[in-house]
Amino acid sequence: MKRIVQERLNNLAQLKYLSRWIVFGADLATSVTVSLFTIILLQYAIGIFVDLGVFVRMAFFSGVASVAAFMVFRPYRGVVRHSTLQELWRLGSASCVKSVLLITLIYFFGAPKPIKFWILCFFIDSLATGVLMLSLRVILINLYNFILSTNNKQQRNLLIYGTTPQSISSVYLNTQAYLNMYKAMGYIIYGSKGKQMSIGGLPVFYVEDMTGLASLIKRNNLDGILFTNPKEAKEEQNRLIRHCEKLNLRTLVMPPMEDLVDGGVKRSIRPVRIEDLLGRDEIKINLQEIADSLEGKVVLVSGAAGSIGSEICRQLARFRIRKLVLFDSAETPMHNLRLELEEKFPELKFQPVIGDVRSESRVNAVFERYLPQVVFHAAAYKHVPLMESNPCEAIRVNVRGTRNMADHAVKYGVERFVMVSTDKAVNPTNVMGCSKRLAEIYVQSLATAIKNGTHPGVTKFITTRFGNVLGSNGSVIPRFREQIEKGGPITVTHPDIIRYFMTIPEACRLVLEAGTMGKGGEIFIFEMGEPVKIADLARRMIELAGFEPDVDIQIAFTGLRPGEKLYEELLSNEENTLPTPHEKIRVAKVREYNYQEIEPMIDSLTQVARQGKVLDTVIQMKQIVPEFLSQNSEFEKLDIKQVSTSKVC
Repeated sequence: MKRIVQERLNNLAQLKYLSRWIVFGADLATSVTVSLFTIILLQYAIGIFVDLGVFVRMAFFSGVASVAAFMVFRPYRGVVRHSTLQELWRLGSASCVKSVLLITLIYFFGAPKPIKFWILCFFIDSLATGVLMLSLRVILINLYNFILSTNNKQQRNLLIYGTTPQSISSVYLNTQAYLNMYKAMGYIIYGSKGKQMSIGGLPVFYVEDMTGLASLIKRNNLDGILFTNPKEAKEEQNRLIRHCEKLNLRTLVMPPMEDLVDGGVKRSIRPVRIEDLLGRDEIKINLQEIADSLEGKVVLVSGAAGSIGSEICRQLARFRIRKLVLFDSAETPMHNLRLELEEKFPELKFQPVIGDVRSESRVNAVFERYLPQVVFHAAAYKHVPLMESNPCEAIRVNVRGTRNMADHAVKYGVERFVMVSTDKAVNPTNVMGCSKRLAEIYVQSLATAIKNGTHPGVTKFITTRFGNVLGSNGSVIPRFREQIEKGGPITVTHPDIIRYFMTIPEACRLVLEAGTMGKGGEIFIFEMGEPVKIADLARRMIELAGFEPDVDIQIAFTGLRPGEKLYEELLSNEENTLPTPHEKIRVAKVREYNYQEIEPMIDSLTQVARQGKVLDTVIQMKQIVPEFLSQNSEFEKLDIKQVSTSKVC
């Protein structure tokens, strides 16, 4: 018997909502019953006799009036357990209109009575109907919460940070989505104790230091604090969140609204991560302008299965483009992206294409078949140590691959070609950075030649340059997270190494914005905020995981890797910038190259790279990009004037 009861409770707890017709029927029954009791009450209060015929007509007319009022104001359509004070006007309006219609019907088609009888009848009936319909919802909400709490004995108590409208509404989101795991006990504010108050029946607590928080945890058996957005978590990272870390109190966060569109609150609420604390104020972009520029067009994304390319695809999927062509050589990531797009964007027309940007015939076939009007070129090799060991492949993909894509964009009349570059292209100290700088040079020189009329074509080429992105393939954060899970040590190359960071979504939004505002030939750089010391980043991640740096988990310094430098630059010493309409985007003023001079140099470079001649490849790279000075590498003391023998990659 106990098992059967538990199963019934489980079923009720999993019930998302009652049928609207059940709610409609309950409201109708309540409304008719109230009308009959009103007649009985007035009969004994005023002493006016009401015969059985009046009762029958009262019940019938009450039903008719209730149905009419409910169909107009629809108080039954909302999900009952999500009802808020904003629903009161529906209940009140429906009750009043029902009573007016009822009195009108019974007065003209029923038994006449003194006018005071009907006036009293109106006030009592409308008031009682509204109160009982509201009471019905309160009972159902409390019953649902009781069943939910009874069904799950493992609930954890949490406090909601702040008393903003978003914080208060999150309590209702609790009821909807994650009260299965957590129960909101109230609100918490960091600061001196203010006036005692409660919101929606939940108290507001004030804490001034870690001692106060510890006392609050003990009194309320708390398990966590929920921040309703990452910005709040970032503001409290050196205060409330640090107290929580030392007291082993969970810190949870709800992601920004744009992250909830396809996910839903239940699976989105998560622990505070280092990405939240490194994040910056929301970057505002002109979505309408981007949407207008892409509407009805075929868009091709190379490197579509990578961390940057896939996010560009997700954001493009929200616009009214005609077709999205996904171009990448990585089969499994492409398959995963295909499944994701099919699930989240069922209306999107897209075509996954397996192919290599190095293959001229394959690229030509793709452009010839799909005739893209906009191209986002994100395909590249990007791991610095790997490219330092394989410079020929870096040239073949990052330089030859970019030229291949750019030349076919011109051949097939692509309107815009947006290339994704890197801050490592500035004063490069490694093969990867230099290869991306060479790609920039070729694309920019081609754009200039087209603008000057010395090369046929209509394509506008735009280059975007930014630093590391949080959580991308190859980012230090996933690596640190894995090392923490294994118990350490965390490996950092140098105590003083710093990097700029940006989240993948904001980087891709800026890529789309720059691609829209570009006139052709520009190199756009993104405002990357304050640089982050990697050693401090490692310590912060250890603390967020609930451990103490250098005690529970060690930090080991391994030395700079080949081609790595202590800091990255967004502009070289010879460059300056110009502002754009977007405060986070600037245009780099860089040295311009003549396309007629660069083209044969790129041809020669890619030819020696194809032959696998390592030293010849690096020598030519240094000749074209004189600011390329290798660091911590076998090429550091390479004499660019020497003619090397062929050493195969």
